[in-house]
Amino acid sequence: MSRTNGAEASALADGAVRGDAAGASDAEDRPRLGRKRDHTRDPQILDAALEVLAETGYDGMTMDMVATRAKAGKATVYRRWASKAELVLEAVACMKTKEIDLASPPDTGTLRGDLVAMVKSPTLAQSERKLKVMAGIVSMVARDPELAAAAHAALVEPRAAASRIIFERAIARGEIAPDADVDTLCVIGPAMMSYRALMLGLPINREFSISVIDAVILPAARAGSPRAT
Repeated sequence: MSRTNGAEASALADGAVRGDAAGASDAEDRPRLGRKRDHTRDPQILDAALEVLAETGYDGMTMDMVATRAKAGKATVYRRWASKAELVLEAVACMKTKEIDLASPPDTGTLRGDLVAMVKSPTLAQSERKLKVMAGIVSMVARDPELAAAAHAALVEPRAAASRIIFERAIARGEIAPDADVDTLCVIGPAMMSYRALMLGLPINREFSISVIDAVILPAARAGSPRAT
């Protein structure tokens, strides 16, 4: 064999090796077809994200902190959520109240009875947690309209919708005036709870909640009503 032929054969062999290596690298980079992403840990990770968020606030929170709290691998968290903002958005959107069916709030026959029936220990604890989560995302809400909308839908609107049903029933029963400012009445309780928990650092308990109902909400609702009972 001539030197020229030998050099050509060697070059061809080297090219084949490089081609095989490149093909193997491409195969590794390509996603594996048919392999589904495991979402079984999502609830635990999202719950851990809310806990860390409530404790540290959005700016102090890290993805690694969430992974540690959830006892999950960092790679698992990063594969599922590309950024901290994406993780927080989903965690907040998934918050739900489980102790009371807010779509069908208590119907005791009186406005006070309905409002008091909404005050339950597990719900109070969850409300306090939601307030801390809300405080944790304040810095981000101002610059992220999508998170602001998710926070309102998950943290504010469900209970406000239940309260509207309760006040509308009271209007139908004649307990309060037809022109009662229902939207304002719905936010009195949450506003006072927020101030107590976030500004004063005091717990939200049953006694406080009922005192707000009796001393603030009911007098405001019945102001000008045709039948104050």
